[in-house]
Order: sequence, then structure tokens, then C-alpha cells
Amino acid sequence: MKKLTLGFIAVSLATLMAQAGSFSTTQYVRVEKSKPKYENVIRRTPYEECWDERVPVRQNRQRRGSRTDGFGTLIGGVAGGIIGNQVGRGRGRTIATIGGALIGSLVGNNLSQRDYNDNSYSYTTYKTRRRCTTHYNEKRERKFVGYKNIGFFKGHKIVSFSQEKLNYIPVTVTVSYWV
Repeated sequence: MKKLTLGFIAVSLATLMAQAGSFSTTQYVRVEKSKPKYENVIRRTPYEECWDERVPVRQNRQRRGSRTDGFGTLIGGVAGGIIGNQVGRGRGRTIATIGGALIGSLVGNNLSQRDYNDNSYSYTTYKTRRRCTTHYNEKRERKFVGYKNIGFFKGHKIVSFSQEKLNYIPVTVTVSYWV
């Protein structure tokens, strides 16, 4: 029974749709009032502000000198030999003198290397650099956008915006019907 009822409804709707029709036409509505339309806009004009600024610049320098001059090694060896000679007795004195000279040479070389490495210095100079920032001047303006054209069609208010005043507003009317 339900299948028969659904089939009947589907056939009835198809028949009704086959008998329906529509068409469109354009009518013109007389404009009763045209008002100019403006917008408030902000115009931003960039400008640059610049100044000179002193900026510190740190520089490192190395003093002149040589790591391999051997002066520290020589002085250390002589001092170590003298001290070793004072410590030893007999044949041990010769060994103590040679050992003192070797150790003194190593210490003297090491100290001269340290002095060389600490032989650098730094200082600060100043350079002038140009700095700039961009700022904006803002100016508020009223800008013309177009016209608001107003008319009435069958009791309904019709509004259309355009760049110039209109005498008529085109309105598309669609008519649907069933036969």
C-alpha cells in the first residue's frame, strides 16, 4: 500500500512540474532621490627622520714582539743552573746543575710565552653612523564614493549605488506559473 501511495505522489509531482513555467522581464523604476555618498579615509604620507649617532667600536691589538726570542729560556736556564749548583754536593752537584738548568729553561720559556700571550690590548674608538626611522603624517579626508539612488517598485524600496546619478533603476522581474 505504501509503495502505491509513494508512486502516486511521485507521478503527481512530475505532472505538476511538467506543467509549470516561468519567464523574466526587465522593468525600469523611476529614481525619486539620488544622494552623494562619501567615506572618511585616512591618507598616510611617509617621511624619514635621520640623525648621526656616535657608536663605540672595540678594537683588539697585539703588541709587537717575538715568541721565539729565547731570552726567557736563557735566563731561566742560567737561574736554574745556579740554584741546582747550590743544592748538590760532589758528583750530584753536576747532575743538580744540569737538572736545574733544564727545569729553569722550561720555566723561563713558559713565563716568556705567558708574557707574550698577555701582550695584547684593546681600546674603544667611536664611529659616526647614520640612523633613520620612518614616520607617517596622517590626514583625514572625505572621499566621494558614488551615488545612492532610491526608487519604489510595487511598495518596495529599491536602492542602487552608481558612480553617477541615475534617472531609472533597472529591475528584473521573474514570473513563475503553473498551467
